[in-house]
Amino acid sequence: MALQIFRTKRIETDLETDLGLKRCLTAWDLAFLGIGAIIGTGIFVLTGIAAATQSGPAVVLSFIVAGFACTFAALSYAELAAAVGGCGSAYGYSYAAFGELIAWIIGWDLLLEYGISVAAVANGWAGYFNNALEAIGLALPEALTKAPKLGGLINLPAFLIILILMGLLIIGVKQSAKANNAMVFVKLVTITVFIAVALFNVNPDNWHPFMPFGWFETLPDGKTTGVLAGASIVFFAYVGFDAVSTAAEEAQNPQRDLPFGIVSSLIFCTLIYILVSGLLTGVVPYTELNVSSPVAHALKLVGINWASALISTGVIAGLTTVMLVLYYALTRIIFAMSRDGLLSPFFNVVNSTTQTPVRVIVICGVVMALIAGFMPLGDLAELVNIGTLAAFVLVCLGVIVLRITQPDIKRPFSTPFSPLFPILGMISCGALMAFLPALTWLRFIVWLALGLIVYFSYSMHHSKLRQAS
Repeated sequence: MALQIFRTKRIETDLETDLGLKRCLTAWDLAFLGIGAIIGTGIFVLTGIAAATQSGPAVVLSFIVAGFACTFAALSYAELAAAVGGCGSAYGYSYAAFGELIAWIIGWDLLLEYGISVAAVANGWAGYFNNALEAIGLALPEALTKAPKLGGLINLPAFLIILILMGLLIIGVKQSAKANNAMVFVKLVTITVFIAVALFNVNPDNWHPFMPFGWFETLPDGKTTGVLAGASIVFFAYVGFDAVSTAAEEAQNPQRDLPFGIVSSLIFCTLIYILVSGLLTGVVPYTELNVSSPVAHALKLVGINWASALISTGVIAGLTTVMLVLYYALTRIIFAMSRDGLLSPFFNVVNSTTQTPVRVIVICGVVMALIAGFMPLGDLAELVNIGTLAAFVLVCLGVIVLRITQPDIKRPFSTPFSPLFPILGMISCGALMAFLPALTWLRFIVWLALGLIVYFSYSMHHSKLRQAS
């Protein structure tokens, strides 16, 4: 058993692999997938919450800290995406670097990351959608817009949007990419409008005090505040660039295009985050931003209602792209794990007409719709962050391990200053994990314990590597 759980998987380039998925995504499709996944809840929802409760105007520094951690991880992702490939993202890289048990743990972790991410973003989407309905006099009853924990029956808009995206993903990945590209364009126009309007309404007095909560402090109730605590929360804003790597088996030239898509989308989005968060806290006092739609709320407070309405419309499109890309990534990871025998073969069937894994798409859609309908946003976001950070730490470590164990494999893209940058990625992502609340750690540990039970009771005995040996 000891030999099996540490047995590594042979590396095959993506161009050697043909498992029924259609190669149709260009480098720019991948970059737009990254932008579509990254710019969403973080900038349109969590920016205001982090500024009001944890960082103040220094939320700009929180984005910079989180951005640096992600940059080191993104460079490691780019190297492994080009050299190892596969649609399993960090799961597949861990299989090649560390062996089956670690690969299972990180795959199980990614199921949590992506599945809960889609549900969390659906909550944010529903908040803006409800605001739009209210503005035209068609507001839904409160019982249909809140989870039971918040006094409602179900968050119906969050529930339904996931089912709609399920239908889009079933149709095909190229059609989904075209829809994503169009909505990303709308999202970027929205952000441009906000920047243009906010530039002429900044009051520098709102930036004082710049760092009201300091760098880091643990409160008596166990909650954390400060720039570093804010960074561990706004880190959710960066969840998504790793989803690009799950498109390896549907990219036209994965070894060249994946690094471009991952790195370019992250750099672009980091610059946007810094600019928008700085302007947002300059337009209104940070204490006014603890709302579900801070960007639109800020413009409404300064009396620019037309821009507020326009931004709400753009945000609805923008958050839709985030859900679409993360949902897509989740289905491809489950597909990869099933193909390796670690999950039931029921999940790796590709529909011959649409060339998509329809079974996985439907099951994931129903489960995530239920979570989005019945769980509130706050409980979901922190759980996503710890899962993502754990994946980033292992990806950075994977670069170092593969440089030692398989120095001769072809690396179309190499992480610069290795092993320094991967080590910095491990340290920075590990530190952000440490700033998350104890309850989040407990939930994460329980999830991993469940994963180990599944592995030793099913996955280990059905592994394709075990059968081959």
